[in-house]
Parts: sequence; structure tokens; C-alpha cells
Amino acid sequence: MGCGPCSADPCGRRDVTILAVKDLCKNFGSLTAASDINVSVDSHEVVGIIGANGAGKTTFVNLVTGYLKPTRGTIHFDGRNITRLPPRAIIKAGIARSFQVPQVFGTASIFDNVLIAIGIAQGGMFPVWRPLRRQDMVAATDEILVRFGIAAHRNDLAGQVSQGVRKLMDIAMATVHRPRLLLLDEPTSGVSVEEKFAIMDVIMAALLAEKITVLFVEHDMDIVARYATRVLAFYDGTIIADGPPPSVINDPRVRRYIIGEQLRIKVDA
Repeated sequence: MGCGPCSADPCGRRDVTILAVKDLCKNFGSLTAASDINVSVDSHEVVGIIGANGAGKTTFVNLVTGYLKPTRGTIHFDGRNITRLPPRAIIKAGIARSFQVPQVFGTASIFDNVLIAIGIAQGGMFPVWRPLRRQDMVAATDEILVRFGIAAHRNDLAGQVSQGVRKLMDIAMATVHRPRLLLLDEPTSGVSVEEKFAIMDVIMAALLAEKITVLFVEHDMDIVARYATRVLAFYDGTIIADGPPPSVINDPRVRRYIIGEQLRIKVDA
């Protein structure tokens, strides 16, 4: 999947720091939701974010994507300070996200959901009086549906398909802005055990083909072990472990506070 920091792959690609978070804190009154978070992410990494409910995972995602503003600390993306930017400006800068509950129009078809997303992504370049169903727009929509394996559901209503298909559609819609960094909030939440690996295979193949750096929040340790090249473990608003999946999943503090002492997961070292 990803290469090590500042290393070249067989295609000559060189990884560089794309996200740098320094001394990040977020307080809600007397409650500390994030405390002195320091982390950097290199381009083309696949980073799994784990932690119990209330550990600070979603707060971290919301801070990076502009939905929350930090009490103190800084966030740099591709060398640019984005700490105080609103979500729309952060999307324009190259960061996108999906949500734990897919943000879709349930009464519209899968095709129309993605088509509308493409139209919105074009922003000011797409006058409201011009029709969405132009040949180029239809072709672009169909290409995305194929890439995410949901072309067979093209005409199905978004509110009537399985949770797995909705997840794929939501993530597909997040990519229409052509982000360089994509944050996924529990991509397999609500997905059946039988579907989860197949769905993640499709997601990762699509994102890595576009050279998108991925951070994903996930409770399923099997998913984390299989797809992450690196894991951040959150506890009580801070990061208690950071490293390859084998070392983090087997860290005593992680086993005690997050995944449980008795849980056994096969992780290749």
C-alpha cells in the first residue's frame, strides 16, 4: 500500500508529509476532548484510527476537516496552515471526508446522488441554469459508479439499497472533489460480516488508484489489521500508540484500554 516516510516506490513516487498536527487541543468547557495531539502523516499512507467511544477519534477528524476549531494548536496540510479554515475551504484545499451515517438523498437514485455531488463540486464553474444530465457529466458519474463497484445499482433509490452500497456511494461522492487526503468515519459500520472485506477491498483499490492518502476511523480490528499501514490509538483525547498495526494492536495499553486483553487478532509482523 504505502511506502515508508520519504521513500521511493518502483514507479519513482516519493512520499512527503501531507498532514502535520502540532499541540492540538480541544476543550468543551471543562471537558477535554483532545489533548496535545502531535502527529504527521505522509502522502499515500493508509492510517487506521482506533479507540473506544469518547476517546477523541471523531473530534480529531472534525478538527482536521474544519467542523470544529481547536482551543489551541495548529493543523498544516501540504505546508499550508488550515487551522481556522471553514469546511468548504478545507475541501477546496484538498481534504474530504465521509460520515459514519452516509449523507445521501434517500429518495434519489444512486446515479442522481453522485451526479448532484459532481455538480456541487464544480461550484462556480457550473451555472445553475445548465442541465446536469450533459453527456460529459453522465459519463463522469458512470465512471465513478464503476470504480466503486456500484454500477449495478445505478437506478436504485439510495434509501432502498444495503448499508454497504450506501457506504460505497457516500465515499464515492467524497472523491468527486479529487481530494489528496480522505478521512473515513467507520467505513464498515453497519455492514454485514460477509460484506465488510469485499467492500473495503473496493474502497481501498479505488482510493489508492487515485493516489489518495487515507485516514479511517474503525472499531473492527480485523479491518484495521488488514488495511492500515499505520495505526493511531486514541485514549482519553490523546494518542497513546502510533506505529505499524502489529506493534500498536499488541501494545499493552492498547490491549487494556481499547481492544481488550482477551481479544486475539492475527496480525502479520
